[in-house]
Parts: sequence; C-alpha cells; structure tokens
Amino acid sequence: MGKRIQDIRVSKGLTQVDLVGKIDGDIDTTNISRIESGRTNPTIYTLHRIAVALETTVDELVKFNEI
Repeated sequence: MGKRIQDIRVSKGLTQVDLVGKIDGDIDTTNISRIESGRTNPTIYTLHRIAVALETTVDELVKFNEI
C-alpha cells in the first residue's frame, strides 16, 4: 500500500513535503516516509486524508494488482 501511495504521489508531481502540505490535520513528512516505505501502516482516517490530498479514493490507495 505504501508503494501505491508513493506511485500516485509521484505521478502527480508531488514531493512528500507537498503531500504533507495538502493533508488536512497534523501529519509530518517522517510519517509519510514511514508509510510509503512500509515501516508503518496508516489508520483508516489517515488513509482517507491522504486520498483526499491526492485527489483519489481510499479504494485506489489500497488496490492491489491482481496476479
């Protein structure tokens, strides 16, 4: 999921700092880095805030490629 968030963020031309600036509420770049690297899992609420900031849906963030 973290890689998916990173891919969407990069495809929109955003840095982690840009993303943090677009997220409603208190979150820092370190948290985004940990989420994207898979070192931590975000709460559903944080996923929602990231999705809104990336102008996408939570479903799109957690979508896995079918094998």
